[in-house]
Amino acid sequence: MKKPDLPETEEARLKTLEEMNVLDTLPEERFDRVTRMAKNLFHVPIALVSLIDKDRQWFKSCDGLPVTETGRDISFCGHAILGDNTFYIPNALEDQRFFYNPLVTGDPNIRFYAGHPLKAANGEKIGTLCIIDSEPKELNEEELNCLAELANTVEQELCALEYSTLDELTNLSNYQGFKLMAKHYLDFNLKQQEHSSLVYFNLKHFKQINSKHGRSEGENTLQLFASVMRASFRPFDLLARIENDEFVALLFNSDIENAQGLIAHLSTNLEKVVTSLELKYDVDFSFGLAQCRRFDVNELEDYLHQAKEDMLNENEDSNEVILT
Repeated sequence: MKKPDLPETEEARLKTLEEMNVLDTLPEERFDRVTRMAKNLFHVPIALVSLIDKDRQWFKSCDGLPVTETGRDISFCGHAILGDNTFYIPNALEDQRFFYNPLVTGDPNIRFYAGHPLKAANGEKIGTLCIIDSEPKELNEEELNCLAELANTVEQELCALEYSTLDELTNLSNYQGFKLMAKHYLDFNLKQQEHSSLVYFNLKHFKQINSKHGRSEGENTLQLFASVMRASFRPFDLLARIENDEFVALLFNSDIENAQGLIAHLSTNLEKVVTSLELKYDVDFSFGLAQCRRFDVNELEDYLHQAKEDMLNENEDSNEVILT
């Protein structure tokens, strides 16, 4: 087993990481949504945002492992930060640097690893976005580029850009965050010739709830709907609140029929929650659907428009769910 070498700028790198004040912080949705997406895109059981501290690698986001850190001396990510490109190991048992590594010979039994280095604003490499499998795996150039693009998304979040990508009230993506994530996912998903569906939701009578029961009750309604959305859709679907009372769900590997089934599941769950809370008002929603058949950056707006128009044009009897 070969321990990872130290970068030439190790002292400056560690200082940069310390000044970012991100180590040992709580999980955050803005990073967790990226690891969920990476797991689904690459069909792997483990995806991590790993930050390389002095003697450990610590996971800012960890999807698929029961631990939050491991030693740096046995880390694959410690090797990954030594270069600028994706560090890619198709089969660790065939690589003399790793075949005796305890992460290979024991849990999580790493065979495949791919990690793209994460750079801070000053260029120092502080960690990786990585994907891991217990089976050997090959990635093509397109897939390697996709991982690099997702890593760039993590870098933007780590560098705390001037705009937020999360809606503070619901903790779903906001419009900026939705566009950022949807671009990567749709582009890759459709290149793999897999279906995606976009659902546009509007909470009915939201203005009346606000005016009659007060702003705080209106905010509770938005949080309630967001919570039920998270419980009803799949972990890798992209959910967002893009306007005051308007939400969207980008459903991957999902045709219209499958999307309608997921919406029915949302309807059932919301009805149960509303009934159990014995609210003094109705909570209901209308929705519209658009099938995403091809993609470039400009077409995302078209899909949003199509789904919203479908919502507005549908007959209430066929497309409005009323829950009381």
